Amino acid sequence: MLDVRGIKKVYESKDRTVEAVRDLTFTLGQGELACLVGPSGCGKTTLLKIMSGLLEPTSGEVLMDGARVSGPPPGMAVVFQEYGRSLFPWMTVRENVELPLKQKKLPTERRRQLVEESLAAVGLAEAHAAYPWQLSGGMQQRVAIARAVAYEPHVLLMDEPFAAVDAQTRADLEDLIRDLWHKFKVTTLFVTHDIDEAVYLGQRVLILSNSPTVIRDDLTIDLPDERDQLTTRSSPRFAELRARVYEQIHRAKTASPDEPVAAGATPAPVTQDHSGA
Repeated sequence: MLDVRGIKKVYESKDRTVEAVRDLTFTLGQGELACLVGPSGCGKTTLLKIMSGLLEPTSGEVLMDGARVSGPPPGMAVVFQEYGRSLFPWMTVRENVELPLKQKKLPTERRRQLVEESLAAVGLAEAHAAYPWQLSGGMQQRVAIARAVAYEPHVLLMDEPFAAVDAQTRADLEDLIRDLWHKFKVTTLFVTHDIDEAVYLGQRVLILSNSPTVIRDDLTIDLPDERDQLTTRSSPRFAELRARVYEQIHRAKTASPDEPVAAGATPAPVTQDHSGA
């Protein structure tokens, strides 16, 4: 569904040239949920802008369902970190969710149905007439997620969407993402700086190097598909996978960009039987 091929991004100014992204290549299959982590400033947001057609790469290309991305693709939705700036405060929750559906020129009844279904899916069915400024931060981010879901995207990109909410709200939203993914099976790339979140959410974790960025590791997350905050996070296997990601990110902060990196989707070694964890 999503094919990133040799993406490179170089920023040039009068006095200097900065190679932000050196060589990023990976694919996401239909209905896959992958997380992307890396050191601060490694180019995660730059990559998302390129993938969403908002920024032209210096070289390389992004294909979505076989078609080259040269501008914002109609089958892609993005959920941003700053939910307060992505919602229109003068519009109600319903109007915010419905706005991109009008751009798709959907019939009124179909728009109504999609808005109601998406708000119900994120637990905000009763808040449709409220304004964003009347809601908590977590509820505002749910509105942003509902808007993306209502759009019926083939691919969903999420740029550290829970970074600005408290820990309990974050846990609730993580479970919401897993629930929505199970329900709609949208191909999803979730960018986060939180290692535990990446391991908890994803089927895979793509680990980036320091800038100029390459893929350090592509780690298969072989946890049970049914996950919960208590059982999953307290399992020995979760701890092993978390340690693997942490080790790679720690090495990425000091390693030379030319140092050999891991290749392929390689799960961390299993040291004991965790069936039933």
